[in-house]
Amino acid sequence: MQQQHNRYEKARILGARALQVSYGAPVLVETDQSQPILIAAEEYDAGALPFTVKRGNK
Repeated sequence: MQQQHNRYEKARILGARALQVSYGAPVLVETDQSQPILIAAEEYDAGALPFTVKRGNK
């Protein structure tokens, strides 16, 4: 089950992953995209990103 992220968490995850891709990290999904942010978005939508978000105790 994929964790639901709010828009700020999603933006942080996509930004971090796009930076990784721009520095040569392997792409985790098959894509025709060339821009790192678009690649990161496709990976996020596919559930392929190994990021977790730790939230404060409520």
